[in-house]
Amino acid sequence: MSADLLTKTAHELRPLLDSGEITSVELTKAYLDRISAADDKFNHYITVTGDTALEMAKSADETIAAGSAGPLTGIPIALKDVLVTEDIRTTCGSKILENFNPPYDGTAVAKLKEAGAVFLGKLNMDEFAMGSSNENSAFGPAKNPWDIGRVTGGSSGGSAASVAARQAVMTLGTDTGGSIRQPAAFCGVVGMKPTYGRVSRYGLIAFASSLDQIGPFTQDVTDAALLLGAVAGDDPRDSTTIDAPVPDYVAALGKEIKGLKVGVPREYFIEGTDPEIDKAVRDSISKLEELGAEIVEVSLPHTDYAVAVYYLIATAEASSNLARFDSVRFGLRESAGDLISTYTATRAAGFGEEVKRRIMLGTYALSAGYYDAYYLRAQKVRRLIAKDFSEAFEKVDILCSPVTPTTAFKVGEKTDDPLKMYLSDIFTIPLNLAGLPGLSMPCGFTNDGLPIGLQLMANHFDESTLLSTAYALEQATPWRGRLPEVL
Repeated sequence: MSADLLTKTAHELRPLLDSGEITSVELTKAYLDRISAADDKFNHYITVTGDTALEMAKSADETIAAGSAGPLTGIPIALKDVLVTEDIRTTCGSKILENFNPPYDGTAVAKLKEAGAVFLGKLNMDEFAMGSSNENSAFGPAKNPWDIGRVTGGSSGGSAASVAARQAVMTLGTDTGGSIRQPAAFCGVVGMKPTYGRVSRYGLIAFASSLDQIGPFTQDVTDAALLLGAVAGDDPRDSTTIDAPVPDYVAALGKEIKGLKVGVPREYFIEGTDPEIDKAVRDSISKLEELGAEIVEVSLPHTDYAVAVYYLIATAEASSNLARFDSVRFGLRESAGDLISTYTATRAAGFGEEVKRRIMLGTYALSAGYYDAYYLRAQKVRRLIAKDFSEAFEKVDILCSPVTPTTAFKVGEKTDDPLKMYLSDIFTIPLNLAGLPGLSMPCGFTNDGLPIGLQLMANHFDESTLLSTAYALEQATPWRGRLPEVL
């Protein structure tokens, strides 16, 4: 099987599978061979499920032969290791769950099974999704295929990088403060965070429950529309999902964007942003104008408070959510005599330094003497940030900005400076606080050959406009499907 088959998208593979030119078993074997040959170098996978993948591929081929295939039938997919999978190890990138085998599938996972997708394995990530570089994983950092001396971004680093390195056709990740969009930008792929409530979080091991959202990583926008459509929808097991019809996202692609109002938030074009990123993003905005969009400058005045607000709310929710890892019901257990000593020993041994830091920050913010001063005040400012977006979307249809102030930085460059690391997400965090959908797509490369990401943002549940705008830009620019020379 030729190497160029590994560069094909799901929608390009569909006719080849349906015609019998290739089988899902052959395609899956090609991806498993690729993982076997390359992952010692890249460390994108925590668990490879080869036998399971081949069984799923055989079943998919039977479905295809019966003429019952859907868009994702037989397509090799991989999952961020924060999504629970029945009888498949789910670690969350942490020692505390190193040998945890869940007894059920999360909703997004179950929907992909129903769609006939093939699961290649579970992907590397920052521990409990806490990080911006994938350096906080208990299983070692994932490596960026554009330059293995640089980070993949985080926390969904393995999910982004495995698509770029041709180790999966498409993947699922999660985004709490930028954890889909930032690694997508660093790795030169498409990554999408849907509206909060669009995709069920049932079976997602929680970091910050009011912020977490599951979304796709793909080579192009069409595949993002396919994968989002497969996992979106209401779920009675997640009370935060919205009971609203899921549009045909693929059908929205190709829609005319003439007259579309594109907002450019002045607070997202700041001193300190890499000049090459600034130029690439502004070139993309000019291209949208050439395509008939109207460019409008807007203001999101509370943007400066977003990082501080996020690191109060997210850490507070993490402190609460991670209390369940108590060594009693599942996961690591370090016996130490009495119950409290066992709790302490288990959590000290099982959690990494960044997770401990965030638990302590969150516990402090929730403590009786500081709740009003920190957590409650942060929630009030969160409302103001959401109001900024609401007022902006009264004037425009889409917002456009950089994803990150820098391209992928070097491994180890920011590990000793947590604040510097946290500021990596300065352009992505506000969207999570507002619960809005956002997408990162390639918009150029630096002189050193590193990918640059463009962020598009839309109003609540307007993923169709987000995807159609991204598709129009993708078709008009030369970056679509460009992947590193790693084969």
